[in-house]
Amino acid sequence: MIVAVKTQAVKIKELKLDIERIGPVSAILMQPDNARACCVLAHGAGTDMRHASMDKIAVGLAERGIATLRFNFPYTENKQGRPDQPAVAHATIRAAVEEAARLCPRLKLVAGGKSFGGRMTSQAQSKAALPGVRGLAFLGFPLHADKKPSTERAQHLAHVEIPMLFLQGTRDGLADLGLLRPAVAALGAKATLHEIEGGDHSFAVLKKSGRTNDEALAEVLDTLAGWIDKLG
Repeated sequence: MIVAVKTQAVKIKELKLDIERIGPVSAILMQPDNARACCVLAHGAGTDMRHASMDKIAVGLAERGIATLRFNFPYTENKQGRPDQPAVAHATIRAAVEEAARLCPRLKLVAGGKSFGGRMTSQAQSKAALPGVRGLAFLGFPLHADKKPSTERAQHLAHVEIPMLFLQGTRDGLADLGLLRPAVAALGAKATLHEIEGGDHSFAVLKKSGRTNDEALAEVLDTLAGWIDKLG
């Protein structure tokens, strides 16, 4: 299927990823004609690849010349309530990365996603490099559970050797900036933190901020696209 996004055509392809010893999951490739990169985009724990927020991100990146490969984790594909074990999530992410590389062989490849999806991607990368992936992007890194400040979830990031971008709302209840800022700083030059002023875990802002949720999301996507362009 081909749809128009602003002034350009975007190809949308529905796919099935076959995860070894786990089974198939659905995926969607959205590729604008002028694509210069592809982002493998994993969804958060309480959503799936077709959630309105994921669609907005994919469309917004397409408008900026970035293709996306979205996919379901097995638990969402099979309509189970509890997220998959990390090993299952990692295997799913690897299959998605391999498919993105096959379908978009000439495009710069990055990976990451929303919340749980981004964290599972970084865990997978820390255990064994995702082939061809040049950087990881986190759209709301879940540093800890709500109202339970901790940095344990960041410990594996020290084993990630490629650039990382943390896009984080300053009102995010799952990432105390007093803990996240030093955790990112400890990673050195390979890590970048961009704070979305007034944004929560989904980058929604309060009305009194003087801007809309769409404007906050535009900042997220502009920052992400600019960071991707600078990757070697």
